[in-house]
Amino acid sequence: MSQLLEVSGVSVTFDGFRAINNLSFAIGSAELRAIIGPNGAGKTTFMDIVTGKTRPDAGRIRWGDKGISLLGLNEAQIAREGIGRKFQKPTVFEDQTVQENLLMALKAKRGAFSVLFWKPQPADLERVRALATEIGLEDALPLKSGTLSHGQKQWLEIGMLLAQEPRLLLVDEPAAGMTPAEREHTTAILVEAAKTRAVVVVEHDMEFVRRLDCRVTVLHEGAVLAEGSLDHVTANKEVIDVYLGR
Repeated sequence: MSQLLEVSGVSVTFDGFRAINNLSFAIGSAELRAIIGPNGAGKTTFMDIVTGKTRPDAGRIRWGDKGISLLGLNEAQIAREGIGRKFQKPTVFEDQTVQENLLMALKAKRGAFSVLFWKPQPADLERVRALATEIGLEDALPLKSGTLSHGQKQWLEIGMLLAQEPRLLLVDEPAAGMTPAEREHTTAILVEAAKTRAVVVVEHDMEFVRRLDCRVTVLHEGAVLAEGSLDHVTANKEVIDVYLGR
């Protein structure tokens, strides 16, 4: 499997605190990966670095088939390269319908100037319907997004990111605050999305990680402590000491 994202020897220090410490790992082009670790392990900082929000002090980040460096790019350029990020709290346009939210996300792909004159074509509406089906909101297309449940808003936001056709999707704690049924559906959405792109899920909830049934990277003090299946990493003595034993 070809590597889509390769992080090597990356370090970041904030006010003398080393948040990321010589971090190295790689993600394949169609792979589901979970990142776990105690608070302060560097999970959010890792996502900030990949999306251009935080600049590392050292190391390199290679992206895509040509291995371009992400370090010279700003947040907007990195998003255009095909890296999408979903934060913990869903940000959808509450006064707009589900369909309008998804259309806006499609439109965002087209650049600022063309947006002024943009009218959705039949193909755009078809794409929106397909996205709504993929995230399980096909029946909610005419509803205002503000009326959706917490879980449905999370799915809508994932759909809005998928509308931009990212090659890598970074998702922060998607299971938080969801009902068991919503969590199950979220698992299905992420597993399906990872068939055609890389999906990295940062998560605290071990039960949810188990459902994802994917390779797990454990971070501790800004570095990779262990990597492998969930059973493999949770049997690791160091992982038990620093994370699971708490």
